[in-house]
Amino acid sequence: MEQNGKKSPNGDSEKKNLKFLFVGWESLSGDLAWQLTKEGYEAKVYFKTPDDEDVYDGFLEKVGDWKVNVDWADIIVFDDVGFGGQADQLRKSGKLVVGGSGYTDKLEEDREFAQTEMKRVGMLTLPHWDFENHAEAIAFIAANPGRYVYKPSGFTSSDMKGLLFISKEDDGKDILQILSSNKKFLESKVRQFQIQKFVAGVEIAVGAFFNGKDFVYPINVNFEHKRLFPGDIGPFTGEMGTLMFWSEPNKIFKETLERMRPDLAASGYVGYVDINCIANARGIYPLEFTCRFGYPTISIQMEGVLSEWGTFFKAIASGEAPEFRTKKGFQIGVICATPPFPFDDKAEMKIYRDLSILFKKPNFEGVHLGDVKLVEGEWRIAGNTGYALVVTGSGTTVEDARKQAYGRIENIMLQNMFYRTDIGQGWSEDSDKLQTWGYLY
Repeated sequence: MEQNGKKSPNGDSEKKNLKFLFVGWESLSGDLAWQLTKEGYEAKVYFKTPDDEDVYDGFLEKVGDWKVNVDWADIIVFDDVGFGGQADQLRKSGKLVVGGSGYTDKLEEDREFAQTEMKRVGMLTLPHWDFENHAEAIAFIAANPGRYVYKPSGFTSSDMKGLLFISKEDDGKDILQILSSNKKFLESKVRQFQIQKFVAGVEIAVGAFFNGKDFVYPINVNFEHKRLFPGDIGPFTGEMGTLMFWSEPNKIFKETLERMRPDLAASGYVGYVDINCIANARGIYPLEFTCRFGYPTISIQMEGVLSEWGTFFKAIASGEAPEFRTKKGFQIGVICATPPFPFDDKAEMKIYRDLSILFKKPNFEGVHLGDVKLVEGEWRIAGNTGYALVVTGSGTTVEDARKQAYGRIENIMLQNMFYRTDIGQGWSEDSDKLQTWGYLY
């Protein structure tokens, strides 16, 4: 395939004239936009936060006002929640849109609403209580001892979603102490939150693309690694790496996400939707929806998808059910970061911004954009996070995928780069349990 936008694999030059406009709050979807440009399509990106001003410089064309580029674009891609109402309006006007709807925004932002919807369609939900007052939550736990999970709710930044606390003591005294000691701090950061009953099991997510009418198969099964250090130790980061594979619909999908088909169709949603669950011998307990691309999920999915992304997005935005070809086996992705990630520290970031990312060999296979830029042919750290790269690998077995991903990381030279070395290592134990319970069929 030529990469200059003049010719497609089947010689259809008109197809390559499609223009994609990516719209988001933060620098999230540049890797996907970059993939479309490598396929020969035109792409522009917009994100609001000034902290990301230099991210993707040299890789992509950025715009300061996405709305003035709506007429230019053939397909608009919303990469985050919070744009659902605008996506609905654009669809009504006849525009092709991937991402967002008012309904799906509410599913992700409002945990109470999401749990109500899960229960309404017949999912097995955990007891939960929603609060806007930390003193009331503290009093509730004191009066009802037990293991709980504290989760920020509402429209919350990705940083604040890391303020998730999981009780380890059966009487909940640990989370009670954490909330009491940090009450003033949490009140300044989190306005809405949920206290959910803790349940032990395997954390697993299933997701699929939706074309406004139905799911497009295969589905994606994935296992996130959210804490900073190997062994699931340390603060929640949002994500440090993921193991995934593509599958025909299985029991977890059928008992959870598939039940949302009528409501997703009624909302006209187009894009990727994912539901995170805890599974054990007693059942499958859905926790939360992600009604958008996941990060780094979408980059790892690129490792396992054989279909052309531009053609696929055009088809699902048009309500079609395209062939969606994926690799057999497994894919993993590893976040490679520098300080201050996962924290906000602008003074520390000044040390690392503009730092070169070097490659021992000129091989960029499986290397995906984080907050980086291209300056005079050299990759450099950009933005304000230290979230540098996503490195992926695939293989017939999990160990094959791990070897490829970590082998690719060995080709990268970046001062003080860190990453988890155990992504995917828990698969053997988790798969045994899930197979025994019959959830992967």
